[in-house]
Amino acid sequence: MRFRPCIDIHNGSVKQIVGGSLRDEGDAARENFVSVQDASFYAKLYQKKEIKGGHIILLNPASSSYYEETRRQAFLALSAYPGGLQVGGGITPENAAAFLEAGASHVIVTSYVFSDGQIRHDRLSELQKKVGKEHLVLDVSVRMKDGRYYIVTDRWQKYTEVELTEQILDELSDYCDEFLVHAVDVEGKAGGIEESVAELLGSWGKMPVTYAGGVHSFEDLDILKKLGQGRVDVTIGSALSLFGGNMDFEEVLAYMKEA
Repeated sequence: MRFRPCIDIHNGSVKQIVGGSLRDEGDAARENFVSVQDASFYAKLYQKKEIKGGHIILLNPASSSYYEETRRQAFLALSAYPGGLQVGGGITPENAAAFLEAGASHVIVTSYVFSDGQIRHDRLSELQKKVGKEHLVLDVSVRMKDGRYYIVTDRWQKYTEVELTEQILDELSDYCDEFLVHAVDVEGKAGGIEESVAELLGSWGKMPVTYAGGVHSFEDLDILKKLGQGRVDVTIGSALSLFGGNMDFEEVLAYMKEA
């Protein structure tokens, strides 16, 4: 289990939000933390600590009046830590190359590869050819509906008809290098992890996968390590001291060295 840091950017600022509260209309979100530092500050810190594989997420759609500033912040982070960070949020074959050329190790994609709630294999193939399997991360973030976890798109606002299962992970793994999974219903709430999601990811365990959502204590990390069988990496957002939380950043790094 490895620690994967994050830089979430919304309305041009590095933030931690309650994931399920994000709305394109009015660029609204319930905020847990708004940084006075720009995105490059966090990128430089992660580089100094030699933490690779973190993700930058642009939380505004391209139609937003804030998008250009959010994108600028992402590029600041990428230039500060070239090759050390991944980037996602509105990635398409048309703009993916710009992010990779700016220093992203991978682009993270969800919405583009789903249409009308289904997997678009033609779009997956197009992306793979455009950026290379080794530079593609699929974000298969989920929310619960009728007792099952379904992949959600469009900044977690739209349900697909695709349930997250080991079979789906097998199918999608042909196209990408890693998976990123936000458990959206607990994202930003610091109330504990979605244990069923963690257990599924650990049981599958065939390629790198990062879990995000609800981690708020070292006990949560113990649970994730057990359920994930040591195969599932973790992102900590609102609970991390860097973002105003109670989990000390240095203590988290020390824990990960022992994990």
